[in-house]
Amino acid sequence: MPLNEEEQQQRLLAERSVDLYEEDEEERAYDCTEKVHIIGLDEENEADEYSTKAPPFSWRKLWLFTGPGFLMSIAFLDPGNLEGDLQSGAIAGDSLLWLLLWATVIGLLVQLLSARLGVATGRHLAELCREEYPNWARLLLWVMAELALIGADIQEVIGSAIAIKILSHGVLPLWAGVIITALDCFIFLFLENYGVRKLEALFAVLIAIMALSFAWLFGETKPSGVELLIGVVVPKLSSKTIKQAVGVVGCIIMPHNVFLHSALVQSREVDNRKIGRVREALKYYSIESGAALAISFIINLFVTTVFAKAFYGTEQANNIGLGNAGQYLQEKYGGGLFPILYIWAIGLLAAGQSSTITGTYAGQFIMGGFLNLRLKKWMRALITRSCAIIPTLIVALVFDTSEDSLDVLNEWLNVLQSIQIPFALIPLLCLVAKEEVMGIFKIGTVLQIISWLVAALVIVINGYLLVDFFSSEGSGVIFTSVVFVFTAAYVCFIVYLIARGITFSKWLGKTNRLTTTGN
Repeated sequence: MPLNEEEQQQRLLAERSVDLYEEDEEERAYDCTEKVHIIGLDEENEADEYSTKAPPFSWRKLWLFTGPGFLMSIAFLDPGNLEGDLQSGAIAGDSLLWLLLWATVIGLLVQLLSARLGVATGRHLAELCREEYPNWARLLLWVMAELALIGADIQEVIGSAIAIKILSHGVLPLWAGVIITALDCFIFLFLENYGVRKLEALFAVLIAIMALSFAWLFGETKPSGVELLIGVVVPKLSSKTIKQAVGVVGCIIMPHNVFLHSALVQSREVDNRKIGRVREALKYYSIESGAALAISFIINLFVTTVFAKAFYGTEQANNIGLGNAGQYLQEKYGGGLFPILYIWAIGLLAAGQSSTITGTYAGQFIMGGFLNLRLKKWMRALITRSCAIIPTLIVALVFDTSEDSLDVLNEWLNVLQSIQIPFALIPLLCLVAKEEVMGIFKIGTVLQIISWLVAALVIVINGYLLVDFFSSEGSGVIFTSVVFVFTAAYVCFIVYLIARGITFSKWLGKTNRLTTTGN
C-alpha cells in the first residue's frame, strides 16, 4: 500500500534523524542524560511510530515542557529593556504602551520560529549556521553574535552593579558590583549540575521578584487605569516620541536570544523522528512562550506606567537613567513602609542577575555551535563570562562617577546590538523556510511573508536608530568615510545572506521537481 505524502516525510525524517544521532563527535546543546523526560514516551507502541497527530492535551505535560520560554523571556526584562521602559514612560507617558504590546507580539513570533527550528531539527541555530554557510561567513556570523552578546552582557552586569551599589548605600562601587555579578556563573554551574529544572526554578523565583517589586512600585505611584488602557489600545505617535518608539521596538529583539531559544527547547526529550511528537512539543512550547511573554509585557508595562505617572512632563524626564531612577522615585514618593529606592533596586538586581546567567548560557551555545568546540561546560562558561566581565570591569572603573557618560555608553551598546539583529534574524528565516532542513515543518508561504515583513520592519527601525545616532555623533571627513565603508560592507553581507537563502531554496525546488518527475 503506497504511503501518503506525510508518511513519506515521516520516514525520511526518521532516517535523517538516525544519521544525526550517529554523529557522536558533534557538539550538542544537551546530553541525553541532561534532558527532561516527558511522561508517555515509555507507553508508546509501534502504531505511534509513524503517527502524524499530536497526542491529546495534558496539563501535566504542559508543566514538564514549561521552562525554556521563561528563560527566553528574561531577555525582554533585562536592564536595557527596563531603561527603555522608564525613558519611554518619562518622555512619552502612556502613549507608547500599544507599541510595547505589539513589539512583544513581534518578539513572540520570532521566538516561536526559533523554537520551531530547534524542535523540528534537533539542532540549534548556531549549529545549523555552521553547516549552512562557508567558513568565512560562519566565522563572521559567530563574531557578530559574540559582539551582540558582549554588548548585552555589559548592560546587564552594569545594571546589577548599580542595584548592588544602591542596596549597599554606595559602600560597594560599580566595579565591586561587577565582580560580585561575575560570580553568578558559578551559581549557574552549581545548579546546572543538579538538573535543568533546578535552574529553571531559579529563574522563576527571579521573575517573581521582578513582578512583585515593580507591582509594588505600581501600587505606590497609583497610575490611572483609564490612561493605561487608552495607551494600550489607541495607537499614538508624534515626532517628539519617535526616538523612544524606536527604542521600544529595538529592545525587544535580542540577537543572542534568537540563538538561545532554539537550544533551550532541546532540554526536553522529544523524538524529532516522529511528526506527532514534534507537533506536541511545538504546541506546548507555543503555550508556555506566550504565557512567559505575557508576564514580561505586564512587568514592562508596570515600569513604563510608573515613570509616566511620576515624571511625564517634568524637568527630570530627559535626565532619567538606571543609575538615578530609584533616587528620583525616592525624592518624589518618600520612604513609605519600605523605601521605594530599595524596591526599585531589588527588581533591578533580579533583572540583572537573571539576564547575566542567561547570557552565559547563550554564550555557551553560540560558541559551541559555531565552532563545534567539545569543551567542558564550566570551561565554556568561564570563557563566555570572561569575554563580557573584563570589558565591563573597565567600563565600571572609567564611568563609576559619571552617570551621564554611562548613559552615552548605553546608547553605543544599544547601537551595537541593533547592528547585529539581521545576522540572527535572516539565517533563522532562511532556515525555517527550507524543506531540506525542516521537512514538513517548514513555514508556509503566508507565514514566510509575515515573518520577512516583520524582519524588514525591525531592520528598518534599527536602521533609523543607527542613522540618527551616527549623524549626531560627528560629521568629519574621516568619521564619515569610516561609517560609509562600514555601512557598505554591512549591507553587502546582509544581501549575501538573503541571496544565499533565496538561491538555495530555488535550487532545492528544482531538485525536488526533477526527482518527482524521475519517479
